[in-house]
Amino acid sequence: MAKKKTTKKATKKTARKASKKEVLVVGSKLKDAIRAKKCNVGGDVIDGVSEYVYWLVEQATARAKANGRKTVRKHDFMA
Repeated sequence: MAKKKTTKKATKKTARKASKKEVLVVGSKLKDAIRAKKCNVGGDVIDGVSEYVYWLVEQATARAKANGRKTVRKHDFMA
């Protein structure tokens, strides 16, 4: 059986996809909210906000666990 050749471009693309986390925000809604404030939207905004949401989740889950809970509640995000 012949080995399938991969190009550099295909290898980079696969590596980039593997390292990315799932996007947690609705891109079109985020863009609409920014545009409603009369600002332009950069290409990296969705990824940046999604990373910030991941950080918020980390903080909230740590707070809930520190308080002896497995349930994350609204106030865990407000601390």
